[in-house]
Amino acid sequence: QVQLVESGGGLVQAGGSLRLSCAASTRTFSGYSIGWFRQAPRKEREFVALITQSGAGTDYADSVKGRFTISRDNAKNTAYLQMNSLKPEDTALYTCAASKTIFSKTESEYDYRGQGTQVTVSS
Repeated sequence: QVQLVESGGGLVQAGGSLRLSCAASTRTFSGYSIGWFRQAPRKEREFVALITQSGAGTDYADSVKGRFTISRDNAKNTAYLQMNSLKPEDTALYTCAASKTIFSKTESEYDYRGQGTQVTVSS
């Protein structure tokens, strides 16, 4: 069982930045691909970004491309989501998910997921 704990969310003005962290409880963190997802009130959960086990491969939703950067530090068992130029429409609960076997934009295909951290962007 892998536990994922997100942190770094908060309230920020439009145009500001936040860095989210996803800390994993496993020593085999380097064996998991990591995805970030978000869900705004009354909306479907949506894919944000993902990163391969080594960190060599990444992918982003079109809505965040050029503004968000996903990264990981396998020595610290932690993945990150750097969010710049934030917009009010980025307001959502952000969750991370981990999988040993897939590289997917669908959260339900991941093996483990955290509880999330709230990001609120004011206009």
